[in-house]
Amino acid sequence: MQLGLSEGLSSLVTRRFVAAKDAGHLIFSSTHRATVYASGLPYQLRYCPALAKKPSGVAKADKGPSRPKPDPFQDPSPDLLIAQIPRENPSHILVLNKFPVIPDHFILATKAWESQTDLLDKEDLAAAYSCIKAWEEGDQPDGTGSKKLFAFFNSGEDSGASQPHRHLQFLPVEAMSQGDSGDWQPLIDTVSSQPRSSGSEYQQLVQVPFAHFALPLPPNPSDETLHKIYLSLYRVAVVTAKGGVSDGAQEVTGPAVISYNLAMTNSTMMICPRRSESARIPVGSGATADVAEAGVVALNGTVLAGTLMVKAEAEWDELRRNPASLGNVLAAIGYPQPDSRETSLL
Repeated sequence: MQLGLSEGLSSLVTRRFVAAKDAGHLIFSSTHRATVYASGLPYQLRYCPALAKKPSGVAKADKGPSRPKPDPFQDPSPDLLIAQIPRENPSHILVLNKFPVIPDHFILATKAWESQTDLLDKEDLAAAYSCIKAWEEGDQPDGTGSKKLFAFFNSGEDSGASQPHRHLQFLPVEAMSQGDSGDWQPLIDTVSSQPRSSGSEYQQLVQVPFAHFALPLPPNPSDETLHKIYLSLYRVAVVTAKGGVSDGAQEVTGPAVISYNLAMTNSTMMICPRRSESARIPVGSGATADVAEAGVVALNGTVLAGTLMVKAEAEWDELRRNPASLGNVLAAIGYPQPDSRETSLL
């Protein structure tokens, strides 16, 4: 897909992000960062105090039936809208995330309503890959290095999805790693650097405590190739979640039968079937009196970048002090890794 933008995607997003932030149209929340090692792998832990807002518990006055949650992608604010793509007969829109914790966080959403829990189609994947390539081809402000974009998709009630209108999200890898003092890199890159397991077509890393599957992308893949790779990953994720049964795995359209996270870079696509949106870690009640659901750590598709966020200082302290707690969280939100012989039968 040719995006048909009047300027480079990265410069366009940055310009729009700065303008929206300065004008108060988006709310940027800063985070503290640390690198925590679980089973020898570096994970980027972020602590965002702005998320620690506990409801007062006071019942609101009866105002009649609750209204449906507004759809931010149906008629997006002009202050957050980046572009409609492609320029001719647009099928998708690009919008800024209104509540980012990482600069230049933006979203690709279908222009017409499509369900977040339906399988992605060729146009969704083609548009996402085109954004990744367009970002990579943009000029660096300082004229050095290369730029990478991490794309992720949350689907299903256990995936960390927050909006029912279909959308994928993008985070600049350089913005994610800015100020990081450890040797963190996106988990998808670490997994993709591994040789494939014996007897399996998928790339996996045994140190990761949840089932995950990655496949390389060829240079300049066609829409059909992207969709074929996606469906292959989806099917192995279904079989894993269903305990070896391929229930619903052969469908190519319609509702997904599992919750999952998908991630994509310019060279790799990766999936993680999900069994829980969150996990609980031990924290002292006294230190979290003003925090909603203290000790509950929720993860979305950024877990495939090897990053996660907490809202309470007690959670932040526990995960830095005890990396085993991080390993327990990662194991709880996904399924156990299957034997490579099981995936080779698909």
